[in-house]
Amino acid sequence: MIKWEHSIFALPFALCGAMLAASGLPTRHALLWIVIAMLAARSAAMAFNRLADATIDAANPRTRARALPAGHLSPTFVTTFVVISCSIFVLAASQLNRLTLWLSPIALAVLLLYSYAKRFTRLSHLVLGFALGIAPAAAWIAVRGSLDPRILLLTAAVTFWVAGFDILYACQDFEFDRNAGLHSIPRYIGIGPSLWVARIFHGIMLVFLFAMIPAFGLGKVAIAGVIAVMVLLFYEHSLVKTEDLSRLNAAFFTMNGVISVVFALFVAADLLLRR
Repeated sequence: MIKWEHSIFALPFALCGAMLAASGLPTRHALLWIVIAMLAARSAAMAFNRLADATIDAANPRTRARALPAGHLSPTFVTTFVVISCSIFVLAASQLNRLTLWLSPIALAVLLLYSYAKRFTRLSHLVLGFALGIAPAAAWIAVRGSLDPRILLLTAAVTFWVAGFDILYACQDFEFDRNAGLHSIPRYIGIGPSLWVARIFHGIMLVFLFAMIPAFGLGKVAIAGVIAVMVLLFYEHSLVKTEDLSRLNAAFFTMNGVISVVFALFVAADLLLRR
């Protein structure tokens, strides 16, 4: 139901934020609880989304086979799973530092309330992007116990990256969203223009990634990482065309997992080599 593999979207960026905060490898204690917090938060968010959208999923031919509308899981089970996942997240936050604990309810609110955004705003893609974008900033706070404005460059980059690929994903439901009264960019402007909005968002992402280089004093390896992300984004967009969305899953699941891992590895290599 929650697709554990989706955690790979945000986890590498969170680890990237932790490494930037530590100027190298964070302590094993911090690394362990950051990973636990990320997995718990992602699990809570996805399960709550399935719970909130159960009726919508049941009406959508593409999603009616999901666990809740298909009857494979009960609402009570999913609710219990959400509560347990949220509790693990707060526990993990408490093991890092006082600020992470204080901010954990706010982080959970952002993650859970995203599920209702498409009911009232076509900018729900950016809301989802921000929900994942806070991961590197949260990891920075977990390591340092304070927030540095520089890490918000990575938060912005992740926000526009996720919003861009969420627009691509929403293209397959634009007719259903229109009929169901749900809000998304594809519903209002159609598939072709939406693909261009996604490209623009990913261009903005690259601007923020390049801005990180001087902000953090990164070197040629990190620059190569941003260039690699740019090439991968070009390839991702080449998979999706206005008249052909058949390769959308490859663009959404495979390529975005590769992008996040590649960028994190290049930044990690840059930090470790410079250290």
